[in-house]
Amino acid sequence: MTEPTSFLLSRLHAAGLTDVVAVEPATGGLAATAGLARRGDGTSVFAKAFGEPPSGVAFAAEAEGLTVLRETGGVATPDIILADRDLLVLSVLQPRPGTEAFWQQLAHELAGLHTTTRNPRFGWHQDNWLGRCRQVNTWEDNGYEFFAQHRLLRWLGEPRVEEALTPADRAALERLCERLPELLPVRPACLTHGDLWALNVMATPDGGPALIDPAVSYTWAEVDLAHLWTTAPPPEAHVFFELYAELTGLDRDWRERMPILQLRQHLAVIAQFAPDWGAADLVRATLAPFRRRP
Repeated sequence: MTEPTSFLLSRLHAAGLTDVVAVEPATGGLAATAGLARRGDGTSVFAKAFGEPPSGVAFAAEAEGLTVLRETGGVATPDIILADRDLLVLSVLQPRPGTEAFWQQLAHELAGLHTTTRNPRFGWHQDNWLGRCRQVNTWEDNGYEFFAQHRLLRWLGEPRVEEALTPADRAALERLCERLPELLPVRPACLTHGDLWALNVMATPDGGPALIDPAVSYTWAEVDLAHLWTTAPPPEAHVFFELYAELTGLDRDWRERMPILQLRQHLAVIAQFAPDWGAADLVRATLAPFRRRP
């Protein structure tokens, strides 16, 4: 048994799931060790753990996000079997089918989430986590202030971001933040998944859409849209964007806003991973119009 599977098996047994007999590594996750755990009765559960948790409540916050997306937002998520400081155990989902019908169903469900959960303020009652980094969710009445302070400028103090961005880059980001009311339309806050890249879209046992790994908050719906739009969804997902725009009344300019909204996730990637898969280059490209010319 390899080291990651031994690590997960020991965590599962320590948490009282002593009937787990084997663990198969899972792919796709970037921050935690994950795997499918087979129990003595032949059933399986999904488990993930950090070698050193970023917080004692990180998994509890993730479990809360899964629950609120399902119970408040009407979106399928895995069942929570256990969530403690060291371990998160969930029911098993399936790989998503490669069909346009699947993405059309997701468009209906995400549009429903975003249009039925509006909130007068931006934020969440507690911070949660993007991978190993804290997502700051301090309540704000103003969406531009919330996005600037807690989704963009918040990352400038992270060591890897400080190393990757020049003083000119940081100044350009600050100028972009000052101009957000000119660049983005006024939108209400709604419940968002918060980390909606393509690999966090899976399927229920009956083939319907299901979401994993949330970092929920009340903020602009287009934050979710931008994340999915800019993280290489499969070709069949084109129907999702067309239908979502129709269902939610998006204006024709929504695609042009996506790079600005996706800055938040690019900065989170820089903060956590080396290499950053081109995230710093994408940040600099988006900031180019906001640089001061010599």
